[in-house]
Amino acid sequence: MESKSLARYIRISPQKARLVADLVRGKSVEYALTTLRFMPKKGARILKKVIESALANATQNDAIDVDTLIVKKIHIDGGPMQKRTSPRAMGRATRILKRTSHITVVLDEQ
Repeated sequence: MESKSLARYIRISPQKARLVADLVRGKSVEYALTTLRFMPKKGARILKKVIESALANATQNDAIDVDTLIVKKIHIDGGPMQKRTSPRAMGRATRILKRTSHITVVLDEQ
């Protein structure tokens, strides 16, 4: 049995979030939450919340044993970008892309 959680339009670059996601993919939920708790990155705080949400979804299903859950999949996809401009020399402007992410976490029994 699987448990799934989805966070959309999160204001972090997908590249930065994937660095953190690669560390916990395939690990047990308990190990993943402990690792993310002590990691000093913004993506760790966000991923921890999404994994805790998937864990809460799993507790609602009596057929799932919560102690044997592992992080089966973590997908971090790019969301829409906010486009901003920054002034440059000689009256020009350059575009700044404020990137967003869609984060999907799937937990499964071992």
